[in-house]
Amino acid sequence: PTVHHAPGPLELTLWRRYPDALFVAISHAQASMLDGLNVIATIHHGVDTDAFAFSGTPRDYLLYLGRFTEGKGVLQAIDVAHRTSRKLILAAAENDYYRTTVAPLVDGTQIMYAGEVGHAEKVALLGSAQALLYPVQAGEPFGLVLAEAMACGTPVAALDRGAVREIVEHGITGGVFSSLDELVSGLPAVVALDRASVRAHAVTRFGLARMIDAYEAMYARLVATGDSQRIDAALAPGTGL
Repeated sequence: PTVHHAPGPLELTLWRRYPDALFVAISHAQASMLDGLNVIATIHHGVDTDAFAFSGTPRDYLLYLGRFTEGKGVLQAIDVAHRTSRKLILAAAENDYYRTTVAPLVDGTQIMYAGEVGHAEKVALLGSAQALLYPVQAGEPFGLVLAEAMACGTPVAALDRGAVREIVEHGITGGVFSSLDELVSGLPAVVALDRASVRAHAVTRFGLARMIDAYEAMYARLVATGDSQRIDAALAPGTGL
């Protein structure tokens, strides 16, 4: 199966009971979490880049797009906006963390709340943003919104956590920073990146065709090594592939 999340100790303990099971990781950062499992490939997620329209001319705001939780770094994104005197739009479903911790910081002028958005609204917000802020506090196994932003031509300013460095190419599709101070200092350079180049790199690295080719190559490798029974098991309904 393909693992799409950061597994907990109980899951790992269960999966280690099946040494013949084959696992696919979605990032090298996630693969390092799958200690003791038979990880046969690391294949980055793909996105339908045709569904994310390129935007060469941004408007005057930064964007935070993600769940309202402490680990996602929304408070740090607001701090960046304040320290750089830039507008910030927050887009996510309202929850208790938003109401108690984030909402008091939303002034409707510099820090604005767009609510939960559908696909069309998401693409419009991503494409018109100067940059996507991704100051995550806890590392994640991938970060699909990073690829989605870059598919629109929008560069990413992110903290170096989890799989970020695998997805964002520093100085090409965004900036990867070790601290919030570095992110604040480096934000102007991120915003100034060539958006057409950001889009082109996203299509090459995260387009659906690349992901499909990688899975096909993996199955061909298994066939060549005589693991056809494992392929049948991997393709069974509910495996996550």
